Amino acid sequence: MTRWANVIGTGGYLPAKIRSNDDLSTMVDTSDSWIYERTGIKNRHIAADDETASSMAEAAARQAIDMAGIDVQEIDLIIVATSTPERIYPSTACLLQKRLGIQKGVGFDIQAACSGSIYALSIADQYIKTGMAEKVLIVGSEICSRITDWTDRTTCILFGDGAGAILLAAAKQPGLLATHIHSDGSYEDLLYCPNPQVAAAANQNEAAYIHMRGNEVFRVAVNTLGRIVDETLAASGLQQTDIDWLVPHQANTRIIAATAKKLGMSMEQVILTLENQGNTSSASLLLAFDQGVRDGRIQRGHTVLMEAFGAGFTWGSALLKY
Repeated sequence: MTRWANVIGTGGYLPAKIRSNDDLSTMVDTSDSWIYERTGIKNRHIAADDETASSMAEAAARQAIDMAGIDVQEIDLIIVATSTPERIYPSTACLLQKRLGIQKGVGFDIQAACSGSIYALSIADQYIKTGMAEKVLIVGSEICSRITDWTDRTTCILFGDGAGAILLAAAKQPGLLATHIHSDGSYEDLLYCPNPQVAAAANQNEAAYIHMRGNEVFRVAVNTLGRIVDETLAASGLQQTDIDWLVPHQANTRIIAATAKKLGMSMEQVILTLENQGNTSSASLLLAFDQGVRDGRIQRGHTVLMEAFGAGFTWGSALLKY
């Protein structure tokens, strides 16, 4: 019997504090119109001092669990995608496991930057298909504000904090149809964040903030995401018209628009959260999916294409029947 990973719950969490483009204009040489025209962003959420990747992950996870209507003890695998854990170890997944009161199964983190949630979906799919897991909780949780240089206009306008969650369960009917993930480390210097301990030990003075060569990242991202759209459709045997919704990583409206154009889709078929959330890295795609489900746009039976691109470079897609 073929086993499929089906979505049974989604969730999201955004910190209460909001930093607007006007706020940023008092911190760096920029303006609301300059930022919005180039990125599509107006606001981003900033975590409070006492918030962590695991505390935000818990809030998003509990929403997904409530939607699914299951007991937390039914979850036998937790995968957390994060680049901003509060500890090197234990993993954020183990900290989340404790917060949820689960004392069985397994939890681990993955780090694929903005593509983390796609990587997590691909891993979860294999666990469910092979019978190694029945119910899998995936969370993307990021506090990007703590690795952002708020004096650097090229990066501080982009990033925000938040967590998104999705709960998968084994089922007989098609759900997660396919995933495709890739990486190419030759681009490591275009988008990265140094480890402060390693830098200090090597007597390097590079600040432990996000460093990005934006124009070059943009060019590679557009071309790469165009290719993965072709790859996904060819592997699935689907046509562009078979896709009901595009749920992209929320990085830049121009990149998203280019991907939609590649699919022949209007922007009305794209779930966008970028304007009031900014780029929340691995959390962004799951936050967008949760919003589309909760506001009723994404309905049962719809075919959804998710895609992401991040530091590494990493990139990937997930095609699912909701």
